[in-house]
Amino acid sequence: MKYSTSPTPSVSNFPRSTSPLPAPANYQPTTASAAVKRYKYLRRLFKFNQMDFEFAAWQMVYLFISPQKVFRNFNYRKHTKSQFARDDPAFLVLLSVWLFLSSICLGLALNLGPGKIALLVLFVVFVDFIGAGVMVSTFLWHVSNKYMRRDPDGPDVEWGYAFDVHINAFFPPLLLLHVFQIVLFGSYPPMTGFLSCLISNTFWLASIIYYLYITFLGYSNLPILGNTRIFLLPVPLLFLCYLCTLLVGVNLSELLAIFYKYRVL
Repeated sequence: MKYSTSPTPSVSNFPRSTSPLPAPANYQPTTASAAVKRYKYLRRLFKFNQMDFEFAAWQMVYLFISPQKVFRNFNYRKHTKSQFARDDPAFLVLLSVWLFLSSICLGLALNLGPGKIALLVLFVVFVDFIGAGVMVSTFLWHVSNKYMRRDPDGPDVEWGYAFDVHINAFFPPLLLLHVFQIVLFGSYPPMTGFLSCLISNTFWLASIIYYLYITFLGYSNLPILGNTRIFLLPVPLLFLCYLCTLLVGVNLSELLAIFYKYRVL
């Protein structure tokens, strides 16, 4: 069965309303097993004609301007398909394309040759994104299920949802660090001196805060979890570290550039 990619899909599949809507009053356990959901997801991974890329692009835009609306649609999915996690891999595919293109741009900004750019893309996609993403998602999935559930004997957090939260939170930092810095300043890191340090580290601060905030929204969206404000606790420490890097003149983008060049030698 093919899913429509038209601008106005049915409400039962992908509701597009951006008006405030109430959260679900209750939490119904997922009916399908994790293995069944994983099989269905992977089966559709290469069936591009069944993916709603327009809706995935809508989500990417709203992750910047109003991430709450993105997670509101996860609530709809729970009511219509008995799962919070995405069953359409369009967002993952589109994010991978962004990562592929941004890594090429980053390699060009670092003055790498074609072979080293190809190696950089492989590292970024398969190690930094997929490998690190699986580890972070698994860690947060384990922590949320073991320490944050209101009812230890009740429904648990889906691993697929934990991975969705991670890739949602990963997208804004990707654009800020891999795209916007290069587009705005034409180099990586931008310029030199204190101004370069200020701009670069501010981009890093904004990226990490975006990641933490979207992660907080993702887990606080689940009615089975409590104490989700813990994801925001590192923010004051981040500001302190940010000020310290400015005082000592540590340019985080410069360190990342050195790391990328070193790993493709």
